[in-house]
Amino acid sequence: MGTREEVVEIERLEESLLEKNEREDEEAVLYAASFREMEEGFVKYQTVQWVLYSVLLILAWGIGILMLLYLPVRRFILRKDVRSRTLYLTPNAIVYKVTRPVSFPCFGVLKKEKHVLLHSVADVVIEQGYLQSLFGVYSLRIENVGVRRPPSDDVKIQGVANPNAFRKAVMMRLSNMRNEILSRQVSTLEDVPHHLMMSPSMSLKHDPNPSGELLLMQKLEEVGSSVKRIQSLFEEQQSQITESID
Repeated sequence: MGTREEVVEIERLEESLLEKNEREDEEAVLYAASFREMEEGFVKYQTVQWVLYSVLLILAWGIGILMLLYLPVRRFILRKDVRSRTLYLTPNAIVYKVTRPVSFPCFGVLKKEKHVLLHSVADVVIEQGYLQSLFGVYSLRIENVGVRRPPSDDVKIQGVANPNAFRKAVMMRLSNMRNEILSRQVSTLEDVPHHLMMSPSMSLKHDPNPSGELLLMQKLEEVGSSVKRIQSLFEEQQSQITESID
């Protein structure tokens, strides 16, 4: 009985910790994008695109007539889609949520929630095609780190009102995360020579062989050169991130 009670208590603690982390992630919103300002432009862009496809299908098989009759329902779904979209940046991820009706709204809605960890984000690309430029619509594409993943795995979002501001917020957060990691690595390597500097005197007292001092000096030189390399890499990455943000 005692073992079962311990297991139940551990499960309760895990659930409470998960709920606490979820509340913290929801509260810690660094930047929230908006879609409402681009509702009219997005709906018009999608409507024109739908009409063009319908005309082509009328000339091909005649299916385009049904698509034109479906256009009012299509516009209704698009408005519900845009109004339900939320895109925001947390300290560790990019979160995108949307709730929209299905193709026939009487059958319910579809919910979609996407979390992209910032550690897996390579870049945020802003795209705009010719037809999009006529209505002022932009697309955000979140590129993943790694060459093995196909471009289809990238998250693509249309209709963001101010994509440049969202990209800047993401890149600034990535820059801060990389700076924190590099600073921890540099501080760790800088602490190593301090401990090695204390060892030569102890080694000379107990070790009559002078080769120990030479080995310590070589280690100090290697650590010092590695610290300089990391500092130079840190400065190069910081300059590259600053240029990409500008």
